[in-house]
Amino acid sequence: MENYIVVTGGAGFVGSNLIEHLILKTSKKILSIDNYSSGLIKNHIKNPKVKYLNANTRDINKVLSKYKNQIHSLFHFGEFSRIFQSFNNFNDCFTSNSTGTQAVFKFCLDNKIKLIYSATSASLGNNGLDKNLSPYAFTKSKNLELLENLKKWFNLKFEVIYFYNVYGSRQIKLGKMATVIGIFEDQYKKNKPLTIVKPGNQTRRFTHIKDTIEVCYEAWIKNKCDHYSITSKKSHSIKEVAKMFNGKIKLLKARAGERYASSLTNMSLNNKIIRRYGKIHLKDYITSFIKG
Repeated sequence: MENYIVVTGGAGFVGSNLIEHLILKTSKKILSIDNYSSGLIKNHIKNPKVKYLNANTRDINKVLSKYKNQIHSLFHFGEFSRIFQSFNNFNDCFTSNSTGTQAVFKFCLDNKIKLIYSATSASLGNNGLDKNLSPYAFTKSKNLELLENLKKWFNLKFEVIYFYNVYGSRQIKLGKMATVIGIFEDQYKKNKPLTIVKPGNQTRRFTHIKDTIEVCYEAWIKNKCDHYSITSKKSHSIKEVAKMFNGKIKLLKARAGERYASSLTNMSLNNKIIRRYGKIHLKDYITSFIKG
């Protein structure tokens, strides 16, 4: 019986929200694999259907050896996921996004497990040239190339979802893996200036976690081996977002790997991307945060 869903990064921001959604929507049991490099025990969803395993994805074959014939599908959300930090933490990025992810792909291939993979908008911008801006973008784009070849060579089944600057419940607010909105929220609560990396007019399409998770579930349930993007229709500059918090602003020096914009595209490699747009607006979210 294929009665398990695996979520890598299940104690992280996106993974924990996904597990919460899957508990409501499915009858299957859930296995989380997380090495807690950025995931947190406080993100655990307290439910008898969920089991948390402290492990690295590179060891997935060993970790899940007794479950592999019972796994229906696997959401691979447990990768290194920050652009600038991938320069200073290249080994962590490469080990997670290349070594670990290749082990996950092979595990799914060997055991005929359906894969749902989280791609990134960082690999789509500037007519595809942004994929070489950082170790993070490079490793993620190479994983997409590998998936396409595995589909061609061995008929691997998978869905791909492109994420765009996700924010919301359980986002990381402190440390090197913190998100932009998470950082701003923390600085606002502490009455500190909101820090912006120069020039500040770089734009992003911020997308709420609930909208993101709903598209992940849509891709899983439809099971058509498609590529999806989940984003907001409107983009905002980082300065514009900071001003929504009505606080002081402090500019930081420019840094490596910074993208000018989050780009929308209809195609990735040879695949048409099915576009989905979020219903939750960033301005409304920030207004509610300030009031609450």
